[in-house]
Amino acid sequence: MCFVVGVYFKKANTLEYYAPCDGDLCKGTPVVVESQRGFELGIVKHEPKEINGEDVAQPLKPALRIATEDDLLAQAANEAAAEEALALCKSYVAELGLDMRLVNCEYTLDRSKVIFNFTADERIDFRKLVRLLAQKLKTRIELRQIGVRDEAKLLGGIGPCGRSLCCSTFLGDFEPVSIKMAKDQNLSLNPSKISGACGRLMCCLKYEDDMYEAAREQLPDVGEVVETPEGRGEVISLNVINVSMFVKVEGFEQTLEYHIEELKTIK
Repeated sequence: MCFVVGVYFKKANTLEYYAPCDGDLCKGTPVVVESQRGFELGIVKHEPKEINGEDVAQPLKPALRIATEDDLLAQAANEAAAEEALALCKSYVAELGLDMRLVNCEYTLDRSKVIFNFTADERIDFRKLVRLLAQKLKTRIELRQIGVRDEAKLLGGIGPCGRSLCCSTFLGDFEPVSIKMAKDQNLSLNPSKISGACGRLMCCLKYEDDMYEAAREQLPDVGEVVETPEGRGEVISLNVINVSMFVKVEGFEQTLEYHIEELKTIK
């Protein structure tokens, strides 16, 4: 068992876990940590708790300290400098004619590195861009090509449901989503109906997929002949949510609905 604290990084929109440092790490407390990106300032989202050590990647890095007033001032200055660096990078991208779209920019807390996230349809040769930025900004430059889903996660927005995007609010890692999930849920296959703000299939198609798969395994296929209390009939359509089906029974003009427990499939 080990103690962990959940730290949220607003700019990167990610949640990571660290070993707690000394001090009162209540929710909302700003802390300084060393992440994969470098030294960063994050916010405690989940207070320290004891969990199974196998549930987190080991070795677990420690949170360095609770952020001081100087750390908060440095973070504010870094955010202002990042806006200027982003504008500078955009001007260089236009000057060099690079086919890339800058998403955001972020300085590490100690300003040892500045990170630019961008999207592009193809691989970009940005070596000259890096040299120009390094000469001007006098720090280490990191350019990261991200996908359209990551772009939506960073920028945020409103989904087709009218709520804030799942990826920018509570989702962690992206899980694979397939068109089969939409088919299993009897959704319209119109791309405009099942695509999110990023243009990819909506992440929420995955939420109920396990339930649909479990229910679908119990139900017969459309067109299959089944035995009902009223006689034999052909399955016309399925209601996966209720684990039921509509059956055209011999001798009845209208289709009848049956729960799976009310009938059996004829082999």
